[in-house]
Amino acid sequence: MLGDVVSQAGCEFLRKKLPAYKRFAGVDLCVCNAENSAKGNGVTPQSADFLLSSGVDCLTTGNHVFRRRECYDYLEESNLIVRPFNYPAGTPGRGICVIDMGRVRVGVLNLLGTMFLEPLGNPFDAAERALRELSDCRVILVDFHAEATSEKKALGFFLDGRVSAVCGTHTHVQTSDETVLPGGTGYITDLGMCGVTDSVLGVQKQIVIEKFRTALPARFETAESGPCALEGCLFDIDEKTGRCRLAQRLRLT
Repeated sequence: MLGDVVSQAGCEFLRKKLPAYKRFAGVDLCVCNAENSAKGNGVTPQSADFLLSSGVDCLTTGNHVFRRRECYDYLEESNLIVRPFNYPAGTPGRGICVIDMGRVRVGVLNLLGTMFLEPLGNPFDAAERALRELSDCRVILVDFHAEATSEKKALGFFLDGRVSAVCGTHTHVQTSDETVLPGGTGYITDLGMCGVTDSVLGVQKQIVIEKFRTALPARFETAESGPCALEGCLFDIDEKTGRCRLAQRLRLT
């Protein structure tokens, strides 16, 4: 599972690194957060298709998923991209995806945190409902797009033993707490970012510095040049039980 891909530079670096890494590590399935993959912000059909043709098997999103209206129909039509499950009924798209790999069905669940983010439905209650819909999936992967570390940790323990992995996204800063929880669920608080490292969370650093110095409004522009990194976490999951055997942090430069 890979962290937030930021703009064109992040997409292109992923295409450069991911296919070879999947072959090297024997990766069966790759899930990636695409909510910042479009140049400027959000996700477009073009940026989503670019990632799906670069070795990603399923795309998750977050609070910026509806920033670009041109993606609304795409969210409805594609089975390989999900938006947070706890958005209200009638919102474009779906919050879960099922990938049938023949030998095992893999469910992907996307949730949005509510601390310091949108006042959506309770993600813990939403997770309960989603698990009922994914009852025929032995392997379940959860992308929890949230701001607060405490909320992410709590959801990890809440779902321990009931899903295969819970990964936090949104902060663009990779954490070093990857682990297998007592019930057999792989966990990491934040997968990190795929994009230009000489930046502030993928945004041109001088713009952010000036905003903090002056407290004046600023138009953020993504960093499109410089050294990049591909960050995420590799999970080794027993397909017979759905339990995670190993969680290994990933960072490719």
